[in-house]
Amino acid sequence: MVTILTKQNSIANHFLAELRDVNIQTDRMRFRRNLERLGEIMAYEISKTFEYKSSEVDTPLGVANTHLLSTQPVIATIIRAGLPFHQGLLNYFDGADSAFIAAYRHTKKSGEFEIHKKYQNTPNLDGKVVIMADPMLATGRSLVLCCKDLLSDYDIKELHIATIIASEEGLQHVRAFLPDVQLWIGAVDNELTSKSYIVPGLGDAGDLAFGNKE
Repeated sequence: MVTILTKQNSIANHFLAELRDVNIQTDRMRFRRNLERLGEIMAYEISKTFEYKSSEVDTPLGVANTHLLSTQPVIATIIRAGLPFHQGLLNYFDGADSAFIAAYRHTKKSGEFEIHKKYQNTPNLDGKVVIMADPMLATGRSLVLCCKDLLSDYDIKELHIATIIASEEGLQHVRAFLPDVQLWIGAVDNELTSKSYIVPGLGDAGDLAFGNKE
């Protein structure tokens, strides 16, 4: 299943537009907050697919019948660009455990690149619903690598991938190698440059959120 938020008009369009806007994205605090806001919207949309149980809540005047989440998901992210997006999801799934993965792209002189995963810290994911949060899905190679490792290490009940902007090429790569995951995407852009930047995209999400790296 692939859900693209901007196929329907909503306030998410405004937050995504501000993330893309060169005149607004230089405000790092606002950039991080917009990543967080879209994480909150994604959390709300994803929550509609989860299992719920009947419950009763005592009010000052009686008892209200409602439905509450049966279990909290685990929210995973690829650091560093994913941290504000992860926080947005965590704001809504406020009882969730978290998992953190560090992966980076090493570019050779030829222009080709390799994906290296250097760090992984997760709770036990057996039988869990996992949301992998990564704001930019360019080639999809790092995301596929990290998700495949989790799926091989644990008996995950259900895997969701949440991303803000995906390239068409990256989307197809993920669908080819992770056919059973559910994808939640803010917008899909058609072009990917020779250096694997999404066009029009928004630039480097990690640098815009936290500053330029060496």
